[in-house]
Amino acid sequence: MTTQHDPDRIEADYLFETAQDPERAAEIMAGEQSSGTFLSVPGETAELKERSAARVERLEVLEEVQEATLSGATPPRDGGRIVRARATLSWPLNNIGVSLPALVTTISGNLFELKPFSGLRLLDLRLPSEFAARYPGPKFGVEGTRRLAGVEGRPLIGTIIKPSIGLSAQDTGTLVGELAAGGIDFVKDDELQMDGPSCPFEARVKAVMAAVNREADRTGKKTMVAFNLTGEVDEMRRRHDFVVSQGGTCVMVNLLAVGHAGVIELARHSEVPIHAHRSGWGALTRAPLLGWSYPAWSKLWRLAGCDHMHVNGLQNKFSESDDSVVASARSLAEPLFESTPMRAVPVFSSGQTIHQAEGTWKALRTPDLIFTAGGGVMAHPGGPGAGAAALRDAWDAAMKDVPLETYAADRPALRAALQAYPVSR
Repeated sequence: MTTQHDPDRIEADYLFETAQDPERAAEIMAGEQSSGTFLSVPGETAELKERSAARVERLEVLEEVQEATLSGATPPRDGGRIVRARATLSWPLNNIGVSLPALVTTISGNLFELKPFSGLRLLDLRLPSEFAARYPGPKFGVEGTRRLAGVEGRPLIGTIIKPSIGLSAQDTGTLVGELAAGGIDFVKDDELQMDGPSCPFEARVKAVMAAVNREADRTGKKTMVAFNLTGEVDEMRRRHDFVVSQGGTCVMVNLLAVGHAGVIELARHSEVPIHAHRSGWGALTRAPLLGWSYPAWSKLWRLAGCDHMHVNGLQNKFSESDDSVVASARSLAEPLFESTPMRAVPVFSSGQTIHQAEGTWKALRTPDLIFTAGGGVMAHPGGPGAGAAALRDAWDAAMKDVPLETYAADRPALRAALQAYPVSR
């Protein structure tokens, strides 16, 4: 076993649970995802195995458990044990070449349903530099996003169009105009809002950008709007071009709906940042002994070209812990390659209000993020513009280490938000 990453090989780390000998189980994983099968077959020579077989680079047994986590796995023999272990597998780049879809198949593939395992989770991966040459990653990232939004030194304060579905294109434009007048930095479509008959994509873009451009002409500040162009590849290209023609500065895509190939093609075509929504992600990660960790999963989307990536939010309305949210956000700043970092902007959302600003700042100590609140902006008693101002004030207070109540003394929007939004929901 090696102790350092071979730059000519793909490496992936896994957590697994098995009633078999863990060394044998790791070898089964390696065989399943490369040249092996459950019986020797003609043509499976020693030379072929040396050239193409996956290797078990590292193996660490972590603990024994009393019961299997997932059903359907091979049970322990009489007196046997169930163990959890961490393994690192590697593959020669020549097995697949430089292909993101082939990479996804190689590092995941059939692994999650193999019978020897009552739990299996992909934790992390490391790639040869050849991937950086073919997939240049985010075109804009933090710097490009800040430049287009005109925001420096603090997070981008944003919101999501609410109601999530049901507003007409004109109603949406009116609402965004109010938000832009209130100084909001960033607005996004809800992931459910795409190109329905009641709010067609082009009509929505026209109405929204007319309002945004009016405010930009008046104030010199142009709100960044992420229009959800999720669709088939040709549709996404056309929708992107329409957004750009209207002066738009961002597009949004639902990752799991369009897949890696769809995002790759959109990124190659795009002239504005790509805001990536992870709707459906919970199915891949909620079970702690099954699926993907966010750092591993998000590396693939950064490679594909996503500039902004959702990471949930502190004290969120979903099941994810604060520690997991913070780890996800930090992972987006970790470089994929020494020469090409491919960092993405973390996007905080999900039940956020003025009360999560302090905790988010203390956990990350960086303003390089987008902080979005739906009801936390739209439900402000003074209206959405006041909601945006209150959220901006909350972040100012957090970054100055001043308590919200103190900072709100001469800031009416923040003071009203303290009364409107309870600390725990």
